[in-house]
Amino acid sequence: MTGKRWFGKALGLWVGSWALCLPAFAVQGAVHWHRLHIQIPVVLKRAKVVFNMDHLAFIPHTREPVGLSQMRMMVAKFKRDHTRWKIAAIFQGVAGYMALNNTAYDRFMHVHTGNPYRGQIEALYHQGVDIEECGVTMRAHHWGNRELLPNVKVNAGALARIIELEQHGYIEIQP
Repeated sequence: MTGKRWFGKALGLWVGSWALCLPAFAVQGAVHWHRLHIQIPVVLKRAKVVFNMDHLAFIPHTREPVGLSQMRMMVAKFKRDHTRWKIAAIFQGVAGYMALNNTAYDRFMHVHTGNPYRGQIEALYHQGVDIEECGVTMRAHHWGNRELLPNVKVNAGALARIIELEQHGYIEIQP
């Protein structure tokens, strides 16, 4: 199989798998989706989740960050299911720029568009998601607190913070 055909097939399988995972997470009870039948519905009473937003992963064709999409779906499902939940999103490393305000984003990305993730991040915050930025990432890029989106808190270091949250019962998701 040629490289191009292999890549296309692999991408098709990945996109197909991704498409199946999204509705499967969002379903409630036993649901038929085309020919899919959910036999093990999952309804959580409590959930504590930390999203490690440390790399760039985007949904093909939409360029939406996978982690932001998963957080949005998770919050919606938890609300539907009356799950008692806590979610923390920790931006760090190469994905740390996503939590910058418009001016800092434009300067860092060499664009004049403003931060395209601002609305999604602010909506997640207003729904109850804690948004954090890694202080180590900020020091490496010479960013200050004023360059972050409103309501973003700075932690001393993302890795130590994730360990701390896991010690308090959070489960790490790395989209």
